[in-house]
Amino acid sequence: MSEDGEKDKEKGAKRPSRPVTAAARRERRASARPAGKGSEAADASKRPAPKGKSSDKAAKPEGKSGPTPKRNRGDDKRGSIFARISRFIREVWAELRKVIWPTRKQMITYTAVVLVFLVFMVALVSGLDFVFLEGMDVVFGE
Repeated sequence: MSEDGEKDKEKGAKRPSRPVTAAARRERRASARPAGKGSEAADASKRPAPKGKSSDKAAKPEGKSGPTPKRNRGDDKRGSIFARISRFIREVWAELRKVIWPTRKQMITYTAVVLVFLVFMVALVSGLDFVFLEGMDVVFGE
């Protein structure tokens, strides 16, 4: 085993393992909180219950609570076509305001780079075309 592997083992022995389950993570967080902030019972009574879970476990069977309800396709709250188009244009305009536009100097530089690359690629393809055409003449003769 290398020295690095031994160092990793030493670090692992000093540090506690990470909790795997959500309950273990909550317990670890609760133990890390300062005691002066209040007890867990007081915190739990102030917080609302999580959505989809009730405190009465006997009322619901374990597992699935039922099928997912279907969406009503006719109940769209989109509005008229003109309202949707105007909203789209407003959102596009808002996104365009967030764009960092290049300066004139950057635009000239980028354009020059693109044109040079384009000329290079056209020359490369034309050169390869000429080489293959000459190769075809040599192979099949003319």
